[in-house]
Parts: sequence; structure tokens; C-alpha cells
Amino acid sequence: MNEMIPEVRSIEPGSIPVKELHGILLGTIVPRPIAFASTQDAQGNVNLSPFSFFNVFSAHPPILVFSPARRVRDNTTKHTLDNVLATHEVVINTVHYDMVEQMSLSSGEYEKGVNEFIKSGFTEVDSVKVAPPRVKESLASFECKVNQVIPLGDEGGAGNLIICEVVMLHINEDLFDASQNIDPIKTKAVARMGGNWYNQVNSASIFSLEKPTQQPGIGFDRLPEHAIRSTILTGNDLGRLASIDRLPSGQQVEEVWNRLDEVSSLYASKVRQDLVVEDVHQLCKNYLDRNQVEEALALLVGFKE
Repeated sequence: MNEMIPEVRSIEPGSIPVKELHGILLGTIVPRPIAFASTQDAQGNVNLSPFSFFNVFSAHPPILVFSPARRVRDNTTKHTLDNVLATHEVVINTVHYDMVEQMSLSSGEYEKGVNEFIKSGFTEVDSVKVAPPRVKESLASFECKVNQVIPLGDEGGAGNLIICEVVMLHINEDLFDASQNIDPIKTKAVARMGGNWYNQVNSASIFSLEKPTQQPGIGFDRLPEHAIRSTILTGNDLGRLASIDRLPSGQQVEEVWNRLDEVSSLYASKVRQDLVVEDVHQLCKNYLDRNQVEEALALLVGFKE
């Protein structure tokens, strides 16, 4: 795993302008899901605005948190924050690819009292337990009571954590698979990157990775030293190997090494005694490519430099 490590730029936050720091943070903490927040002011005027400082933080109780930051340029606050402080209610709607242009339109700096549902062409649907409407076009909407608002500062760029407890969920039936789990591809979810960049969930952008939840993996410290020094095996390769919950037995090691004749044609006239560490690591990588992780680890354990 002798990968080239690039130089690191170390930055103390106060040493650069807030605008520059803001760009670096938003460009590196990615992707960020989007809270499409619908609120009302005390007079019932509706507001709709997207925020990418957002995530889920608890399931019992169900808690979502998003943060409308004070504007860097003039230190003013967003209408969403003003409305939440006045009414303590919000609906957080999700954003998918088919609505991203309309969502972006709604983020314009409209005057107070202007209804962004109308400006951006979205459809209001009455909520069940809170006053603000939900977005019909969203595939999931969460009616929330606001438990707490925590200001993080009083200068431009400071966030305001809005801690929301979900009191009603509205999930499009099409999102559920046959096992009644949410199908990630069907969400077509859109997330924010830095600047004007976004990304979307599709079959090319997601992958499955099994969690080592039953038993912890053996860890890097129990892998052979020659594997750690490998110029062929990557950090991801070693991570897969180190996620196995036990080292292979001597019998398993012998069985794998006895199979080497099956793949010796890949290495011309080489025989077991002629294999060098690079050959073994490449064989290991071949096993990993076929998802034969236990065999790959047995191969590494059985090799003696």
C-alpha cells in the first residue's frame, strides 16, 4: 500500500477570508443532502427554500437538523430562520433529479412574503400535523415540530442549527422495494457539492459495502507485513481483507496454495517456489476481483518472503 501521499495544505480558519473558508468547507464536505424546507410566517405567508447544511441525527425520537446560515456578504438571516423562530414548524422535503432546476429557482433572493412555491412552479399539499404545506413533487416529506434553534454565532457565515422532530412522514410508494426497504436508485436523490456543482444518485454512482456488524474484523495490524508494504494492493483491498473476522486456518491456507496450479498459466512458467511477493499480491488481487476474500487472505498468510 505504498501509495503516493500528496502534500497537505494546513489552514487556520481565521487566517483566510470567511468567503474563501466557506468555499473550501462546501467543496470538501460533500456530497450534502438537501433539505427543501417549507415554512410559514406568523401571518401565514408561505416560504420554500433549499439548504444543504442538513442531515438525520436520530431515529427515536426521529430528529432532522438543518442550518440556515447568516449571509456572508451582509450578515442578514434567511426568511426560513425567521419563520421557524416565529412558528416552530417546518416541512422538510427531499429533492430528486427531475425537480432540481425548479429547486434551484426557489433559492433566489425573493422579497419577504413572496411564495416560492408559485415562483418555482411547485404544488402545495396540506400537511396533517403542521401548518406549512409540503411539496407534492417531492418523493418524501417530513412534517416537523422545531424543538430547538441553536445560533452558532452572530457574524456572517454563522449557522443556526434547527433541531426538528418528525411528527409525520409522507413517502412515495414507488420508493419501496419488494422487501419494503427504500430503493436507493429510485430516490434519484440530488446532493450539493461545492460552487455550482451537484451530484445525483444513479446506478453508476452508488455501490454496496457490507458492514462488519456481527464480528469486528481482524484489522490491519494482523495482516502480513508484506501485504501492508504492497505496491499492488490498495488501501481498499487491504480494508476488505482486514474486515474478515478471523485469520484462515492452516488447512485453509494449504488448500488455497494447492490451487495455484489452476492459475499458473497467468504467470508463464512460474511454479510455487518461483513466485515472488509481487506475484502473490497480484494473485490476491485476482481473488478479490472475484470476491473471494477469504481465499485472498489465505494466500497472503501462506506466503513467506
